[in-house]
Amino acid sequence: MPHLVILYTPNVEADADLPALCRAMADTMLAQRDEQERQVFPTGGTRVLAYPAAHYAVADGSGDHGFIYLNLRIAAGRSDGLKQRIGDALLERLRQQMAPLLAKRHVGITLQIDESPGQVYDGKCGNLHPLFQKP
Repeated sequence: MPHLVILYTPNVEADADLPALCRAMADTMLAQRDEQERQVFPTGGTRVLAYPAAHYAVADGSGDHGFIYLNLRIAAGRSDGLKQRIGDALLERLRQQMAPLLAKRHVGITLQIDESPGQVYDGKCGNLHPLFQKP
């Protein structure tokens, strides 16, 4: 973890570089440091996934309005100040990435961070993490 899921209305695809948004969000998450200047999120656990909504209704239907929803799921244990800094950094990068889109059309954008307070089950399987572990 962290996992950032981006859900968007497909009508924004023509005016938004969604692959670049995914990379920018991942890079921003990887750049985060805690109070001791340690990397907050593990490189091998950082995921950004974007999905178009198959069906949607935005606002009152008076136009071809778009929407982008970003939900960052993180494990518990980080300070409120750190979570605020992470959110602020992601929102600033999001604003930069989406500036061309917002200059062309009306789009609502929401970024939320959810913290997992305690998991009943968190199974993992794979070989990605060892690639980023220092010897």
